[in-house]
Amino acid sequence: MNDFFSDITHEFTLPFTNPVLIFAVLLAIVLLAPILLKRFNVPSIIGLIVAGVIVGPFGLNLIDNHHQGVSMFSTIGLLYIMFIVGLELDLNEFIANKNKSLVFGFFTFVIPLSIGFPVCHYLLGYDLNASFLTASMFATHTLVTYPIVSRLGVAKNQAVAITVGGTILTDTAVLIILALILSNNGGGLNIIFLLKLLISLTLFSVIVFLFIPRIAKWFFQKAEGEKYLHYIFVLFVVFFCGFLAELGGIEPIIGAFAAGLALNRLIPHSSALMNRIEFFGNSLFIPVFLISVGMLVDVSVVFNGPTTAIVALALTVTAISGKWVAAFFTQVIFKYSVTQRNIIFGLSSSHAAATIAVIIVGYNAGILDEYILNGIIILILLTCIVASLVTQKSARELAISQENAPLSQSDLGAFAQEKILVPIANPSNIGHHVELALLMKDKRSVNSVSLLGVVPNNEEAEKNIVSFRKQLKEFVQNAVAAEIDVDIITTIDHNAASGIVRTARELMTDIVILGWPGKTGVLEKLLGDKVDLIIKNVDKNMFICHIEQELITHKRIVVISPPLVERELGFDLWLQKVVKLSQELSIPVLHLGHPDTQAVISAKKNGGAPFTFKPFVEWHDPLSCGDYIKEDDMIIFVSAHQGYISYISILDRLPTRLEERFPHHSRIVIYPKQRVVEGLLESDDSLFVPSNF
Repeated sequence: MNDFFSDITHEFTLPFTNPVLIFAVLLAIVLLAPILLKRFNVPSIIGLIVAGVIVGPFGLNLIDNHHQGVSMFSTIGLLYIMFIVGLELDLNEFIANKNKSLVFGFFTFVIPLSIGFPVCHYLLGYDLNASFLTASMFATHTLVTYPIVSRLGVAKNQAVAITVGGTILTDTAVLIILALILSNNGGGLNIIFLLKLLISLTLFSVIVFLFIPRIAKWFFQKAEGEKYLHYIFVLFVVFFCGFLAELGGIEPIIGAFAAGLALNRLIPHSSALMNRIEFFGNSLFIPVFLISVGMLVDVSVVFNGPTTAIVALALTVTAISGKWVAAFFTQVIFKYSVTQRNIIFGLSSSHAAATIAVIIVGYNAGILDEYILNGIIILILLTCIVASLVTQKSARELAISQENAPLSQSDLGAFAQEKILVPIANPSNIGHHVELALLMKDKRSVNSVSLLGVVPNNEEAEKNIVSFRKQLKEFVQNAVAAEIDVDIITTIDHNAASGIVRTARELMTDIVILGWPGKTGVLEKLLGDKVDLIIKNVDKNMFICHIEQELITHKRIVVISPPLVERELGFDLWLQKVVKLSQELSIPVLHLGHPDTQAVISAKKNGGAPFTFKPFVEWHDPLSCGDYIKEDDMIIFVSAHQGYISYISILDRLPTRLEERFPHHSRIVIYPKQRVVEGLLESDDSLFVPSNF
């Protein structure tokens, strides 16, 4: 009996050593801390850091932050944050604002460094190496509060994009400075060391940005049916890149961020894979990292004499003021709002990852003393608290301002009332059409994507309905994983085409996505030769699609539109959807059309999508557009019915000619929603018919 109680007592000896118990405590903190502090309107990030202080070695000593399991999860969370930042970065927005990122990066590096050096050298009395290293730490910042802007849906704001860009520039520069100071502290700068660092950076960049995207594209295609393997592959890439960076003398966080950039174009933001990545990160890895940050804080050092308190106060005030001044100058130069300035300040004022790396390395090398070390730990806690409060307040204000922005009629249709209908002919061959619908759908729409099956009105109608729903089960699960509502609709009708027309009207659908008919006019064995009847009778935005390859493998979208298309009622919506596809797939858009149309498109903001324009007016020979089309292009052709403003006779048979001219390209023909014209449906001309030029 004594042995039994002895074994139990041993399990609860502080700090805990049982990995199961440690993991249970960490999960309890992740579960309860945000819930408890939410009552006091305290951000969950602060709750996790404070919880780390309480259970850490300088608090109740329940968990040792040097425990192998805690250290591993902390490292994973740190790399995960940087990876998600690179993955969620809107590359189109980043490229479009790279000069602004450079300006902000310059300010957020030089200003804190310029303020910090005299404070450390003249006020606190440290030597040149210690002062310069500590001041360079002020220039770093960790995107600890990035999950807040991501959760509130403002991560694509320009202020966020330039802050992320500036983060990488400053952290990379500081880590290089660290290497230089260490070399100088050891007796002088080592040219051989600098040469090795340059070579390793070059090799790292080649491997990550040249080889990994190609391998990832190949793997995603080969393992299409094994969705869980996609996530495992992504994790492997993250830690492999982190390890490669470490081999090259760079911090692993830079490698993780580079991995996110390398996979950015291959993982759409609305995909199920992206949802899985965010789910595991936000529910486990990142919270454990934040708890481990709190475990480093030794609050008692503040009471061990005035020196630590003075150093901590001086360092914290210097760090916060330097970042605020950098955000202020950025706001003034680029004419940002106060809310955007606060977003920049909130994201860039928290110190954790790179700061810890710099200080620990400097302390172990004998450059920094224990006062600086303890002062920096206090600084990490205080700056994370300030950054969390500022970011949460400003991100909420920005989200509310976006929601309250005046909306046009087309905006309301896209965001408030959007309803997408995907008629399915063959449930075993629907993948690309459903994926296209999920990518185009705006998440703010309260309506679900409807998958429609029309079964014949016969004795086996009920059996066919059950069979149809079972076959679509996997696709519904993928959509649910991506947090997109999908519902299955089955209807009975003697004619499949009329069933689709009737359902589209009953549901008040905004967009109908149909499969591309074959050369005989067959629409995947369901619609038969009635596709023209559907197009002519459904006054909705019609997308007739043939997706030749995986959507993520396309390198560009080529949009071809007839003159005067900008005057049609559905112009804004199809343009919106092209922009959405461009953002999700991170690929540019080439528009071929009339200069007047291009002027209208150019005048719109278009969410930062990278449009380029080529005038195209040769409508007597429309297939001459082939001179601009390359392999792996997605061709989107905007058409119109007879009687509409943008209609020209060549539009009737151009879809078929496009198919003959570009049989191995992905093609989408858009029939925008247009005003009903009397007599529109009287024509019997077939839109999709084989013809010779």
